[in-house]
Amino acid sequence: MRNSPQDVHKKVLGKKGERLALSYLKKQGYKILQTNYRTPFGEADIVAMDGDEIAFIEVKTRTDDKYGAPKEAVGAEKQKRYYQLARYYGAKTGEEPNARFDVIEVYADGKIEYYKYAF
Repeated sequence: MRNSPQDVHKKVLGKKGERLALSYLKKQGYKILQTNYRTPFGEADIVAMDGDEIAFIEVKTRTDDKYGAPKEAVGAEKQKRYYQLARYYGAKTGEEPNARFDVIEVYADGKIEYYKYAF
């Protein structure tokens, strides 16, 4: 089955947003540990060290906020998966991470809004 042009556009836009988010985080001094970290519970877009905290970061990219702010798309189910991701990460590394959960909004024009401790 082929992807529709709209699906392809969303994937391209999402990848562009993730690249911009990574660049932003590196400039802020974050150490990137993982990108697209896959687990049985889902995927974290970015896992990064910020001081002594591990940030599990969801990247939301949009062309505009016509349907609400991108961060609003990180609902209760997505948050639950991120909590499970952090526990899984701790089990895999053998250390209980000092974890936090952040959201980065990236707009097509390159504007970035970063929310530490988003949930």
